[in-house]
Amino acid sequence: MTDPGHPVIGGPVSRLLSSWDMAAPVESPDRARSNIGERLTIGRPEVSDGVACWRLAEATGVLDVNSRYAYLLWCRDFAATSVVARHDGQVVGFVTGFRRPEEPSTLVVWQVGVDAAARGQGVAAAMLDALFDRVPGVDHLEATVTPDNTGSVALFSRFAERRDASVRHSELFDAELLGDGHPPEILFRIGPVRR
Repeated sequence: MTDPGHPVIGGPVSRLLSSWDMAAPVESPDRARSNIGERLTIGRPEVSDGVACWRLAEATGVLDVNSRYAYLLWCRDFAATSVVARHDGQVVGFVTGFRRPEEPSTLVVWQVGVDAAARGQGVAAAMLDALFDRVPGVDHLEATVTPDNTGSVALFSRFAERRDASVRHSELFDAELLGDGHPPEILFRIGPVRR
């Protein structure tokens, strides 16, 4: 499992336009607000977005970077459980996720990446909310976070607060199992989550 990244969390995003609902921007007063005054579009990734996701993952300097091929496959095979955020047509963030095969009511967040220029604008929180709200039949969210990743701890903790959901922490994979000096991955299990 990879590190969900170090997104910096802002306050509620005032206007989001989702590619799933192109009729009008969505007002989200209780979600993260962008203070850059720009409209983001958050929607389902296309295969070609895999390249941008791979580049963003590399640029964060904190994510475990998978192969370019893996991101292309992810955007093809797990597009329904992933999102990208675009600003002026460019991908500035992504969340990759999947349903747990043995527990399909749980959405597992694999990685969260946000471009350095878009950090601190609530992009990660807006993507996480948009993704969870659009995956039918899920009532729990899981993610793993390394103990030193304060940005991701804040991201998932605030998601739970916004949704009035409980959070359980447990070690999923220890440092010895992960090897190469990788810190342990702590499982955040959030739920049941209200929509």
